[in-house]
Amino acid sequence: MVAGVTHVLRPSFENLVLAEAELGSLFALVERAAAGALTLTEMTALLWHCLPAENRPDRIAVGKAVLAMGLVGATAPVRSVLAQVLQGEQ
Repeated sequence: MVAGVTHVLRPSFENLVLAEAELGSLFALVERAAAGALTLTEMTALLWHCLPAENRPDRIAVGKAVLAMGLVGATAPVRSVLAQVLQGEQ
Protein backbone atom coordinates (compact mmCIF):
# COMPACT_ATOMS: atom_id res chain seq x y z
CA MET A 1 0.00 0.00 0.00
CA VAL A 2 1.40 3.35 -1.06
CA ALA A 3 -0.19 6.55 0.29
CA GLY A 4 -3.30 4.61 1.28
CA VAL A 5 -3.77 3.00 -2.14
CA THR A 6 -3.26 -0.70 -2.82
CA HIS A 7 -1.18 -1.39 -5.92
CA VAL A 8 -0.42 -4.64 -7.75
CA LEU A 9 3.19 -5.33 -8.68
CA ARG A 10 3.64 -6.14 -12.37
CA PRO A 11 7.19 -7.35 -12.98
CA SER A 12 6.85 -7.26 -16.77
CA PHE A 13 9.80 -7.69 -19.08
CA GLU A 14 9.85 -3.96 -19.78
CA ASN A 15 9.73 -3.06 -16.08
CA LEU A 16 12.50 -5.51 -15.22
CA VAL A 17 14.71 -4.22 -18.05
CA LEU A 18 14.35 -0.70 -16.67
CA ALA A 19 15.07 -1.93 -13.15
CA GLU A 20 18.14 -3.79 -14.38
CA ALA A 21 19.37 -0.69 -16.25
CA GLU A 22 19.26 1.21 -12.98
CA LEU A 23 20.28 -1.47 -10.47
CA GLY A 24 22.61 -3.67 -12.47
CA SER A 25 22.26 -7.39 -13.08
CA LEU A 26 19.07 -8.88 -11.65
CA PHE A 27 21.01 -12.06 -10.90
CA ALA A 28 23.47 -10.03 -8.81
CA LEU A 29 20.48 -8.39 -7.11
CA VAL A 30 19.15 -11.85 -6.24
CA GLU A 31 22.55 -12.78 -4.81
CA ARG A 32 22.65 -9.62 -2.69
CA ALA A 33 19.12 -10.34 -1.48
CA ALA A 34 20.12 -13.90 -0.52
CA ALA A 35 23.05 -12.49 1.43
CA GLY A 36 20.81 -9.96 3.20
CA ALA A 37 22.68 -7.12 1.52
CA LEU A 38 19.93 -5.26 -0.37
CA THR A 39 19.81 -1.57 0.34
CA LEU A 40 16.70 0.49 0.95
CA THR A 41 17.38 2.24 -2.35
CA GLU A 42 17.52 -1.06 -4.25
CA MET A 43 14.34 -2.39 -2.66
CA THR A 44 12.47 0.83 -3.38
CA ALA A 45 13.72 1.04 -6.97
CA LEU A 46 12.81 -2.58 -7.76
CA LEU A 47 9.30 -2.21 -6.32
CA TRP A 48 8.80 1.17 -8.02
CA HIS A 49 9.78 -0.22 -11.42
CA CYS A 50 7.32 -3.11 -10.98
CA LEU A 51 4.34 -0.82 -10.44
CA PRO A 52 2.22 -0.18 -13.55
CA ALA A 53 3.38 3.07 -15.16
CA GLU A 54 -0.12 4.43 -15.77
CA ASN A 55 -0.83 4.93 -12.05
CA ARG A 56 2.63 4.64 -10.52
CA PRO A 57 3.15 6.80 -7.44
CA ASP A 58 6.36 8.77 -7.25
CA ARG A 59 9.43 7.04 -5.93
CA ILE A 60 9.50 9.00 -2.69
CA ALA A 61 6.00 7.73 -1.85
CA VAL A 62 7.14 4.16 -2.55
CA GLY A 63 10.19 4.69 -0.33
CA LYS A 64 7.97 5.99 2.47
CA ALA A 65 5.74 2.92 2.07
CA VAL A 66 8.78 0.64 2.31
CA LEU A 67 9.84 2.40 5.50
CA ALA A 68 6.30 2.17 6.90
CA MET A 69 6.34 -1.61 6.25
CA GLY A 70 9.78 -1.93 7.76
CA LEU A 71 12.61 -3.60 5.90
CA VAL A 72 11.51 -7.05 7.05
CA GLY A 73 7.96 -6.41 5.86
CA ALA A 74 9.16 -5.01 2.54
CA THR A 75 11.22 -8.14 1.97
CA ALA A 76 8.07 -10.16 1.13
CA PRO A 77 7.12 -8.27 -2.07
CA VAL A 78 10.78 -7.98 -3.07
CA ARG A 79 11.20 -11.73 -2.58
CA SER A 80 8.09 -12.34 -4.67
CA VAL A 81 9.42 -10.26 -7.57
CA LEU A 82 12.85 -11.89 -7.41
CA ALA A 83 11.30 -15.37 -7.26
CA GLN A 84 9.40 -14.58 -10.45
CA VAL A 85 12.64 -13.44 -12.05
CA LEU A 86 14.34 -16.72 -11.12
CA GLN A 87 11.46 -19.12 -11.77
CA GLY A 88 9.59 -17.42 -14.58
CA GLU A 89 5.84 -17.68 -14.97
CA GLN A 90 4.49 -20.94 -13.68
